[in-house]
Amino acid sequence: MIKLLVLDVDGCLTDGSIIYSSTSTEIKNFNVKDGLGISTWIKMGHHVAIITGRNSFIVQRRADELGIKHLYQGIKDKDRVLKEIVDELGIEFYEVAAIGDDLNDYGMLSLVGRSFTPKNGVLEIQELVDTVLTNVGGNGAVREMIDILVKENDQKEEFLSFWLNKE
Repeated sequence: MIKLLVLDVDGCLTDGSIIYSSTSTEIKNFNVKDGLGISTWIKMGHHVAIITGRNSFIVQRRADELGIKHLYQGIKDKDRVLKEIVDELGIEFYEVAAIGDDLNDYGMLSLVGRSFTPKNGVLEIQELVDTVLTNVGGNGAVREMIDILVKENDQKEEFLSFWLNKE
């Protein structure tokens, strides 16, 4: 059973665009379906980590909104950080799923039990991962991954229970 999701930001949680306003403010778009999937995954008692190569206040804000406790920004060696998280949580790599889209995710994706890339992940990552998703990064790819994992974990009823039959 997968217990930890590891997410890359640019190209997975976003479409990979980095937009600066005329005042040098950075702008990113996040998909609300990804967010609902992530927050529900956490409500089910699972863990989520973001490991990203860049630093961004916007990513900190999004992680806080979603309840993501494991946020690592400005990381050059993602597989080292992943090893630390796995040790901290007392889980095994086969209990980890990760999504990445570019070469800086290669090592991390090589370690995990289930690996994913968005439809527009680079060729080398598409050849490495278990699943190339049908959605592109920033357009529901993370939610698609979560839906697959919920089904594989046989937790669909639990996942839906947070949103159905509300009085």
